[in-house]
Amino acid sequence: MTENPLDNFIWSALSTEQASFSIGSDRARRFDPAIGPLAGLRDLSPESLAAFAQLVQATGTAALGLTGVTEDVAVPGTQVLRGAEGVQMVFDGNADALSEIERASEDPRILPLSESDYPEMLELALLTEPGPFAERTGDLGQFWGVRENGRLLAMAGQRVRTASHVEVSGVCTHPDGRGKGYAALLSRRVAGAILGEGRCPLLHSYTDNETALALYRRLGFVERALVRFTIYGPE
Repeated sequence: MTENPLDNFIWSALSTEQASFSIGSDRARRFDPAIGPLAGLRDLSPESLAAFAQLVQATGTAALGLTGVTEDVAVPGTQVLRGAEGVQMVFDGNADALSEIERASEDPRILPLSESDYPEMLELALLTEPGPFAERTGDLGQFWGVRENGRLLAMAGQRVRTASHVEVSGVCTHPDGRGKGYAALLSRRVAGAILGEGRCPLLHSYTDNETALALYRRLGFVERALVRFTIYGPE
């Protein structure tokens, strides 16, 4: 693995900023299953792969996001449940994007979400499938949402966190709320909060999701690296 934390972003988070939310060893760690399936490896050595296999066998399904590989990495003692190519994008800070972020931070439609909203957040995530999401994903950072007539129709928030970057994640909109710009609005609100603490917004998407990629480019994000996302289960 290279020395840039973004090249091993999940491990960077789990072994530093978000160690308190993780379980595992000095070679393989994952978020507590109640928070989500994301896991990271110190490297791709046989020892780290074996540690990851032990973690999967002990705690259940886990997902790796690896840069520098184009195929699912074989991990003895586990089985690949699903694999997909993703892209890592970082905010480039152009003036137009920053202006839109500032406007979003003042939009009265956006409401902060809290633990009491977790059941609705999970229901929305299960319906729209924005990526890995569990009952306590909201513990990782602030989420915001938009409600109509009391219903949570859209949300976005913070997930993986390193010393320099924070991930914009969980971006999703209920079918009844689509076409109103909520995904862009909430993504900008999350990005603004990240910039406000002196870190850079980061996000991930699947390479075949052209709609999402086009949106993120409009928001001021640029592609940095390809990421192989693989979900593993016990053998």
